[in-house]
Amino acid sequence: MKKITFLLSLFMAITLLAQTDSLSPTPYQFAKMYIGHGQPYFLEIGAKSCPSCKTMGHTLYSIKKENPNFNILYIDVGNDREIAQKLGVQMIPTQIIYDAKGAEVYRHIGKLNEIELDEVFEKYQF
Repeated sequence: MKKITFLLSLFMAITLLAQTDSLSPTPYQFAKMYIGHGQPYFLEIGAKSCPSCKTMGHTLYSIKKENPNFNILYIDVGNDREIAQKLGVQMIPTQIIYDAKGAEVYRHIGKLNEIELDEVFEKYQF
């Protein structure tokens, strides 16, 4: 019985570690300080409990890992509903891009695949 409990605990720990390949949440107040200061910013708005948001988080993590200079931030509205309202987010996941001057230039609701994201990053000169 102890061996089964140990193996189950080990499996759960490995599963949790495997799920860490996602963007870490950034408080919106922190993100807001940088938007509009000479570089474009990509905000991924979602929540930990949202399956589509998790998928986007993994995809964006991979893109950020390959392109560390991309300003990609994840805003978790699961814990802060006021931010969702402030940003006009009606559904998650939502992606918002701000240009170098801080103007919103792109908004998308739902998942984007890696090819679509590559096109977006190229179009908005990340």
